[in-house]
Amino acid sequence: MDGKLWQFWIDRGGTFTDVVGKRPDGRLVTLKLLSENPEQYKDAAVAGIRHLLGLKTGEPVTPDRVACVKMGTTVATNALLERKGEPTLLVTTRGFRDALRIAYQNRPRIFDRNIVLPELLYSAVVEAHERVGAHGDVVQALDEALLEDALRTYYQQGLRSVAIIFMHGYRYTAHERVAARLARTVGYTQVSTSYETSPMMKFVSRGDTTVVDAYLSPILRRYVEQVADEMPGVKLFFMQSSGGLTDAHVFQGKDAILSGPAGGIVGMARTAAVAGIEKVIGFDMGGTSTDVSHYAGELEREFETQVAGVRMRAPMMSIHTVAAGGGSLLAFDGSRFRVGPQSAGANPGPASYRRGGALAVTDANLCKSNLRRWPSKPGVPQKTSPKALSTSLCSKWPTPSRKFPWPAGTTSPATPCNALVVPVASTLVWWRTHWA
Repeated sequence: MDGKLWQFWIDRGGTFTDVVGKRPDGRLVTLKLLSENPEQYKDAAVAGIRHLLGLKTGEPVTPDRVACVKMGTTVATNALLERKGEPTLLVTTRGFRDALRIAYQNRPRIFDRNIVLPELLYSAVVEAHERVGAHGDVVQALDEALLEDALRTYYQQGLRSVAIIFMHGYRYTAHERVAARLARTVGYTQVSTSYETSPMMKFVSRGDTTVVDAYLSPILRRYVEQVADEMPGVKLFFMQSSGGLTDAHVFQGKDAILSGPAGGIVGMARTAAVAGIEKVIGFDMGGTSTDVSHYAGELEREFETQVAGVRMRAPMMSIHTVAAGGGSLLAFDGSRFRVGPQSAGANPGPASYRRGGALAVTDANLCKSNLRRWPSKPGVPQKTSPKALSTSLCSKWPTPSRKFPWPAGTTSPATPCNALVVPVASTLVWWRTHWA
C-alpha cells in the first residue's frame, strides 16, 4: 500500500527547509523554502508537502495520500546555540544549588586571562530540604509543603518548565517522584526528572542532561504538535542525535540536539559509500550553524559530549557545531568586527531579503558580487541577477554620514567597510569553525 502513496524526507534548518518527496510512481521531487515566512505559511515543512501534493493553503495532509514523513530539525540545536529555550527552574538537594555551575572545574584554556563561563540554561534554583544517602538511607525526609510553596512562587513569576535533580536520585527515585508530582499539581507543563532523563550516577552530567531536556523539550513539543496538527493520522518520525528515527510523540529535547546534522552525516556516509570512498570529512554550513564531522568506515558516536558550552550525556553522532552560517549577524563592537553567534534566521532574514533585517554574511557576499544569482522572492530560487539588489544595498553601506542596520546593541563603524567586511567575516567564520 505504501508504494502507492507519497513519502517525504525533510530537513528543517534554522534558515531554510529542504523537502524531498517520493511520488507514487517512484520519481523524486525537491523543494526549498524559508523556514519562517509568516506572510505565506505557518510551517515550512507542511507548506512544502502541500505544494508538492498540489493542495491549497489550510487543506489537511491526510494518510490516504501520504505514507509517512521523516524529518530532521535544527529547532533544538539553534535554540541551544542562541539560548532561546524555555525559561527553566532547577530543583535540587539543599546545599547543591551551585553544583552545576562549579561542575568539574575544568579549564580547557588555562592561559586565558579572561575566563568566560557558558551561560547557564536554568533561570532560578530551588533547594529542596531532602537528602538520601548513597545506600538509600533517608538522611532527611523531603519537606513537601516547603517545596510546593517554592514551586508555586516561581510558577507565579511565569516559569513553566522544571528540572529535578536530587543526590542519588538516579537510583533512589522516591523524592524525585514526589517533587515531580508537586510540580505538575502546581501547573508546570514540562517536568524533567533525572531518574527518567539520565538514570546513571555522576551528579553533574546527570543534572546537566536533565536541565537540557527541560530547557528544550517545550520548544520541541510545540513544533512537533504544530506539524502533527496539520497532518492528522500521518506517520511522523524525527531523526535523533544518535542517527536513528523515533516517533514524533516520544521525541525529547535531550535527543534532539543534533537531529538535523545527524541526518547529514548518515547521508554523507551513504553517498561516500556509493562513490567507493571510505574516509570523508563533512562540512555542513547552513544559514544558522555549521557542522563538521568525520567518517572513516563507520558512524562515530559519543555518549558524553558538549554542545554550545553545554555538557550532556546522551548517545549522539560525533559532530562539532558552531553558530556560524550565511545568516550570522555581522556586528561592530567599537574596535573589531564580529560574526555571530546570533543569526538573522529566516524572518526577517539578512538585510538583502528586504524585510528589515540586520547585516549578515549573506549581505556582505552580495555586495562583493560573490553571489551569481539571487531570488526575487526569498526562498524561491530564480535565475535573476543580483546586480540591482547589490547596487541598492551597497549604496546604503556605512560611511561617516550614513549608517547601516547593524544588530541592536552594536555600533556602526565610522569608515566605509564594504571592501573589508567579507574577508573579515570569512576569516571569523573559519576561525570559529576550527578553533572556537
